[in-house]
Amino acid sequence: MKYHFKVHKEGEGYWAQCLELPGVVTQADSKEELEKNMHEALNLCIEEPEGSKDIAPLPDDSIKVSKDIVAVAVDPQIAFSYLLRRERLMQGLTQQEAANKMGFDKIFSYQRLETGKSNPSLKIISRVKRVFPNIHIDYAFSGLPHNSQK
Repeated sequence: MKYHFKVHKEGEGYWAQCLELPGVVTQADSKEELEKNMHEALNLCIEEPEGSKDIAPLPDDSIKVSKDIVAVAVDPQIAFSYLLRRERLMQGLTQQEAANKMGFDKIFSYQRLETGKSNPSLKIISRVKRVFPNIHIDYAFSGLPHNSQK
């Protein structure tokens, strides 16, 4: 899952803004530092606090990488958690309802999936796909556009 940043040169330094996520802006003295800062700012934005009902928009597949527009990947664990949370909210489910549908005895097991504090097994991933068939799990681990997933 990759978002796009427009990079600006200003004096001796650089700054960048995420095109899909207004307000996600960072700066640095070098391009290498800017790349690190863009990645960190993006992950912090996507990693919503527990209980938040905000849903960040998905990356815009029509934006093309160019000289001053770069694609920045979200960490896969954060992307997976974001996609799961997004789909649950889109279906109007509470975390408890999602936990029940997935067959978890305790809500905590589900909450760990949404916070990125777990490393889900294939068994858990198959439960996620059963309850949320619209989630394209491979999208969390790649830079492929979400509408090209099957």
